Amino acid sequence: MYKKLFEMSTEELWQLFPIVLTGHKTYWKDWYTEEARLLHHTLPADQVIRICHIGSTAVAGIHAKPIIDILVETTKNSDFSSLTELLTQAGYLCMSKSRHRSSFNKGYTENGFADQVFHLHLRRFGDHDELYFCDYLNAYPHIAQKYEQLKLELWKQYEHDRDGYTEAKTAFISHYTRCAKAEYGNRYEMIPETAPAAR
Repeated sequence: MYKKLFEMSTEELWQLFPIVLTGHKTYWKDWYTEEARLLHHTLPADQVIRICHIGSTAVAGIHAKPIIDILVETTKNSDFSSLTELLTQAGYLCMSKSRHRSSFNKGYTENGFADQVFHLHLRRFGDHDELYFCDYLNAYPHIAQKYEQLKLELWKQYEHDRDGYTEAKTAFISHYTRCAKAEYGNRYEMIPETAPAAR
């Protein structure tokens, strides 16, 4: 029987959308740039401080899920409800939400992944550890290769268990995020002079 995505259990969704890792593609950056441009036109500039490409597709040369992760940092007083409505109109589906964080995806269909897939992380400004982690991996390719190896080792074990896959990487990510913050200081703590800014 045909089911809508919202009617599926977590297990059914994990079966339909397994973890798949592929070699790095240079066009991932183009996918991000095009989508960031759409977001700049969709979201009100007075509520958005910064839009950034995060996740493994933003790290040069390593295997990644072919899903573009985008961080949208908002002002302290931004209206998540209105932003959610605008993102929904732009084709995003809200997957989870709390007072200061919401997660969206685009490109998930009842028939599996679309040609382009995006995860959007809506956060208040300052909730951006992923920026430090990405920059650190790009600055230190040997650490990026260690991360790639960890992901490849976990891939098949957690192919249909996204929570388990994420949890198994947490210690590595936390460690090198701390290293990045120690080295980079307050690199991302200052609000850009012009908003929103894309990276």
